[in-house]
Amino acid sequence: MIELLILYELSNKVLTMYGISKEIRLMFSVLTTPSYGTIKPALNRLEASGYVKLQKTMSSGGRPSTYYSITGSGMDELKKLILAQPNDNPVQFLTASRIKLACADVLKTDEQRELFKILKIKAENILLDTKNILTNKELNFYSKLVFDNLICEYKNFLSLLEGFNNACKD
Repeated sequence: MIELLILYELSNKVLTMYGISKEIRLMFSVLTTPSYGTIKPALNRLEASGYVKLQKTMSSGGRPSTYYSITGSGMDELKKLILAQPNDNPVQFLTASRIKLACADVLKTDEQRELFKILKIKAENILLDTKNILTNKELNFYSKLVFDNLICEYKNFLSLLEGFNNACKD
Protein backbone atom coordinates (compact mmCIF):
# COMPACT_ATOMS: atom_id res chain seq x y z
CA MET A 1 0.00 0.00 0.00
CA ILE A 2 2.91 2.36 0.66
CA GLU A 3 3.97 2.19 -2.97
CA LEU A 4 0.46 3.18 -4.05
CA LEU A 5 0.49 6.18 -1.68
CA ILE A 6 3.92 7.34 -2.83
CA LEU A 7 3.09 7.00 -6.52
CA TYR A 8 -0.21 8.79 -6.01
CA GLU A 9 1.44 11.75 -4.31
CA LEU A 10 4.12 11.89 -7.01
CA SER A 11 1.43 11.83 -9.71
CA ASN A 12 0.48 15.30 -8.48
CA LYS A 13 3.92 16.91 -8.12
CA VAL A 14 7.66 16.44 -7.68
CA LEU A 15 8.51 16.00 -4.00
CA THR A 16 11.32 15.29 -1.57
CA MET A 17 11.01 12.34 0.77
CA TYR A 18 9.91 14.77 3.49
CA GLY A 19 7.35 16.24 1.07
CA ILE A 20 6.03 12.78 0.23
CA SER A 21 5.63 11.98 3.91
CA LYS A 22 3.94 15.32 4.59
CA GLU A 23 1.50 14.94 1.67
CA ILE A 24 0.59 11.38 2.66
CA ARG A 25 -0.06 12.52 6.23
CA LEU A 26 -2.15 15.47 5.05
CA MET A 27 -4.38 13.37 2.85
CA PHE A 28 -4.39 9.92 4.45
CA SER A 29 -3.58 10.39 8.16
CA VAL A 30 -7.01 9.11 9.22
CA LEU A 31 -6.32 5.90 7.30
CA THR A 32 -2.56 5.40 7.69
CA THR A 33 0.60 7.20 8.80
CA PRO A 34 3.69 5.54 7.34
CA SER A 35 7.05 6.34 8.89
CA TYR A 36 10.20 7.47 7.09
CA GLY A 37 11.49 3.95 7.78
CA THR A 38 8.69 2.67 5.56
CA ILE A 39 8.82 5.39 2.92
CA LYS A 40 12.58 5.30 2.19
CA PRO A 41 12.83 1.58 1.32
CA ALA A 42 9.63 1.84 -0.75
CA LEU A 43 11.13 4.77 -2.69
CA ASN A 44 14.26 2.70 -3.29
CA ARG A 45 12.14 -0.20 -4.62
CA LEU A 46 10.13 2.13 -6.84
CA GLU A 47 13.30 3.72 -8.22
CA ALA A 48 14.93 0.32 -8.84
CA SER A 49 11.79 -0.75 -10.74
CA GLY A 50 11.86 2.40 -12.88
CA TYR A 51 8.59 3.77 -11.48
CA VAL A 52 10.24 6.76 -9.84
CA LYS A 53 13.21 8.86 -10.87
CA LEU A 54 15.21 11.09 -8.63
CA GLN A 55 17.10 14.30 -9.10
CA LYS A 56 19.74 15.43 -6.65
CA THR A 57 20.28 19.16 -6.24
CA MET A 58 21.97 21.52 -3.82
CA SER A 59 19.75 23.81 -1.82
CA SER A 60 20.56 27.51 -1.47
CA GLY A 61 22.02 26.66 1.94
CA GLY A 62 24.44 24.18 0.39
CA ARG A 63 22.63 21.05 1.59
CA PRO A 64 21.90 18.22 -0.83
CA SER A 65 18.26 17.63 -1.68
CA THR A 66 16.73 14.72 -3.53
CA TYR A 67 13.53 15.22 -5.49
CA TYR A 68 11.39 12.33 -6.67
CA SER A 69 9.05 12.23 -9.65
CA ILE A 70 6.88 9.56 -11.18
CA THR A 71 7.73 8.02 -14.57
CA GLY A 72 5.32 6.88 -17.28
CA SER A 73 5.72 3.29 -16.15
CA GLY A 74 5.16 4.55 -12.60
CA MET A 75 1.75 5.91 -13.65
CA ASP A 76 0.94 2.52 -15.16
CA GLU A 77 2.03 0.83 -11.93
CA LEU A 78 -0.09 3.23 -9.86
CA LYS A 79 -3.17 2.29 -11.88
CA LYS A 80 -2.28 -1.39 -11.59
CA LEU A 81 -1.97 -1.09 -7.79
CA ILE A 82 -5.31 0.70 -7.51
CA LEU A 83 -7.04 -1.93 -9.66
CA ALA A 84 -5.36 -4.93 -7.96
CA GLN A 85 -7.63 -7.46 -6.30
CA PRO A 86 -8.32 -6.48 -2.68
CA ASN A 87 -6.53 -8.13 0.19
CA ASP A 88 -8.30 -11.22 1.51
CA ASN A 89 -7.84 -9.99 5.06
CA PRO A 90 -11.16 -8.34 6.03
CA VAL A 91 -9.40 -6.24 8.70
CA GLN A 92 -7.29 -4.54 6.03
CA PHE A 93 -9.95 -4.46 3.32
CA LEU A 94 -11.84 -1.31 4.32
CA THR A 95 -8.75 0.82 4.90
CA ALA A 96 -7.02 -0.32 1.70
CA SER A 97 -10.24 0.13 -0.28
CA ARG A 98 -10.79 3.64 1.05
CA ILE A 99 -7.24 4.56 0.05
CA LYS A 100 -7.82 3.16 -3.43
CA LEU A 101 -11.07 5.10 -3.75
CA ALA A 102 -9.35 8.31 -2.66
CA CYS A 103 -6.82 7.78 -5.47
CA ALA A 104 -9.37 6.82 -8.14
CA ASP A 105 -9.15 10.21 -9.84
CA VAL A 106 -6.05 9.00 -11.76
CA LEU A 107 -8.13 6.29 -13.43
CA LYS A 108 -10.20 6.57 -16.60
CA THR A 109 -13.97 6.18 -16.19
CA ASP A 110 -14.02 2.54 -17.29
CA GLU A 111 -11.14 1.78 -14.89
CA GLN A 112 -13.00 3.53 -12.07
CA ARG A 113 -16.08 1.41 -12.73
CA GLU A 114 -13.91 -1.72 -12.72
CA LEU A 115 -12.45 -0.69 -9.34
CA PHE A 116 -15.93 -0.12 -7.91
CA LYS A 117 -17.05 -3.53 -9.19
CA ILE A 118 -14.03 -5.33 -7.70
CA LEU A 119 -14.51 -3.67 -4.32
CA LYS A 120 -18.28 -4.22 -4.34
CA ILE A 121 -17.94 -7.96 -4.90
CA LYS A 122 -15.45 -8.33 -2.04
CA ALA A 123 -17.48 -6.11 0.31
CA GLU A 124 -20.67 -8.04 -0.42
CA ASN A 125 -18.88 -11.32 0.35
CA ILE A 126 -17.55 -10.01 3.66
CA LEU A 127 -21.01 -8.66 4.52
CA LEU A 128 -22.59 -12.03 3.79
CA ASP A 129 -19.95 -13.84 5.88
CA THR A 130 -20.58 -11.46 8.77
CA LYS A 131 -24.35 -11.94 8.59
CA ASN A 132 -23.82 -15.73 8.56
CA ILE A 133 -21.69 -15.53 11.70
CA LEU A 134 -24.35 -13.44 13.38
CA THR A 135 -27.16 -15.86 12.54
CA ASN A 136 -25.33 -19.18 12.81
CA LYS A 137 -23.39 -18.76 16.03
CA GLU A 138 -24.37 -18.31 19.62
CA LEU A 139 -22.67 -15.04 20.38
CA ASN A 140 -22.40 -13.05 23.56
CA PHE A 141 -23.83 -9.56 23.80
CA TYR A 142 -20.52 -7.83 22.99
CA SER A 143 -19.75 -10.05 20.01
CA LYS A 144 -23.21 -9.37 18.60
CA LEU A 145 -22.62 -5.62 18.91
CA VAL A 146 -19.28 -5.89 17.16
CA PHE A 147 -20.70 -7.90 14.25
CA ASP A 148 -23.78 -5.65 14.01
CA ASN A 149 -21.43 -2.67 13.77
CA LEU A 150 -19.39 -4.42 11.08
CA ILE A 151 -22.56 -5.05 9.08
CA CYS A 152 -23.36 -1.33 9.31
CA GLU A 153 -19.82 -0.42 8.18
CA TYR A 154 -20.05 -2.66 5.13
CA LYS A 155 -23.54 -1.42 4.24
CA ASN A 156 -22.20 2.14 4.43
CA PHE A 157 -19.19 1.19 2.33
CA LEU A 158 -21.44 -0.39 -0.31
CA SER A 159 -23.53 2.78 -0.33
CA LEU A 160 -20.34 4.81 -0.82
CA LEU A 161 -19.36 2.59 -3.76
CA GLU A 162 -22.79 3.09 -5.32
CA GLY A 163 -22.36 6.85 -4.97
CA PHE A 164 -18.95 6.71 -6.61
CA ASN A 165 -20.29 4.58 -9.42
CA ASN A 166 -23.19 6.97 -10.02
CA ALA A 167 -20.82 9.95 -10.03
CA CYS A 168 -18.62 8.43 -12.78
CA LYS A 169 -18.63 10.57 -15.88
CA ASP A 170 -19.48 8.70 -19.05
